[in-house]
Order: sequence, then structure tokens, then C-alpha cells
Amino acid sequence: MHPELRLIEDFLTDRGALALPAVPRMIYAVRGTFAMGDRVLGQGEAFFSDGPIAGHAEERGATLWRWELCDPAEPAAKSTHSSVITYTKLAVPLADLPSGELLWRGDSVAFPPGGCAYLHRHQGPGIRCLVEGSLRIDTAGQSHSYEIGDPWFESGPDPVFAQAGNRPTRFVRVLILPRALIGKSSIQYVNEADKDKPKTQQYRVYVDAPLMRA
Repeated sequence: MHPELRLIEDFLTDRGALALPAVPRMIYAVRGTFAMGDRVLGQGEAFFSDGPIAGHAEERGATLWRWELCDPAEPAAKSTHSSVITYTKLAVPLADLPSGELLWRGDSVAFPPGGCAYLHRHQGPGIRCLVEGSLRIDTAGQSHSYEIGDPWFESGPDPVFAQAGNRPTRFVRVLILPRALIGKSSIQYVNEADKDKPKTQQYRVYVDAPLMRA
């Protein structure tokens, strides 16, 4: 059975608490702050762990996105308390993982108004979710537009063209890549002429962590 990559959203009121079991996961704070012992995750920050996590929102509550790599037979972990509302935004079985040792990469990609990413591939699958602006994704003969909070999956090998709208645009993503790409870009441009063109997208890497196969 293939592992499943999930993107889960948690809305926490003030002091809303989460206790999560041990799976590889990245938590991104969309809004507010989330305290985990001595570590406080602020808005726009991310945290990775493959161990259990326990924490709570601070005074103004928090909205969290968490990417998890799970056994598909296991339900998504969530709090049963009324101070937390949890739902799964997207879950995708990863049938075609890269061979060999793996890497968990969590990062964000930002575009200026009207910016684009030329036709390209990545060296592994992943789930993205839009934080700011709007974005059109063209792939496999189809075009889809995404707004703030919308998630989508990219397989990696399928060529993709991305076009930002008329506002600054940014998405957060998790990719499962070959471990040899630690500290290196995973993007591969399809057209030779695009490789040397100026690129408008900017990257911020939150996590580059070795990932053990189940």
C-alpha cells in the first residue's frame, strides 16, 4: 500500500490544544502562534518533526496547515475538543516516489504580480497550498486557477506552467525528493531556451530533512 501525503487544516481558539502522533510532518502557521514547549511557531513559520507533537495556540488562536506522510489506513489525527476544528484539505497516495533515499522538502514560492514559472518538472511529488494572491496552473492539457487556501497536487514528472495573477502571490508546499537534492533545486525546465531566462519566482526553504522509507 502506498503512503499518503496529506494536507490538514486546524483552526484553534485561544489555548486550543493539539496532541499529534509520530509521523513525518511539517506544520506551517497561517495565522496566530502555536506553542510547543519552549518552541513558539509564529505566523509564516514552519516546523518539521517525525516524532509526536503536543502544543496549544496562544491568546489569539491559530490556523495551522500540516503536511503529513501517513499510512492511508490511518485516519487523520485531530483533537476531539471543541476548541479545535480540523479537516483534511487534500490527501494523495504517492504511487511513484523517487527511488533510493528520500528527502522531505518544505518551502514557499513567491511571485510578483504577473510573474510566471516557465514549463518545468520536479523530481518528486508534492502538495501545494496558496497563501497569497492567485495562481493559474497549466498541466496535462488542463488549466486550473487557485485562490488563497486552495490546495493542489503535482506528480513531479508532469510538465507544469504557473502564472500569477495581478497581486503578489505565494504558495507553501511539501515535496518528497531524492535525498541527493539536499540544498539543491528540484526544478527542471522543459524547454532549453527557458533555462537562461530571468526567473521571477523566489524561494524560502523551511525544511530539508532526510526521510526514512516506511
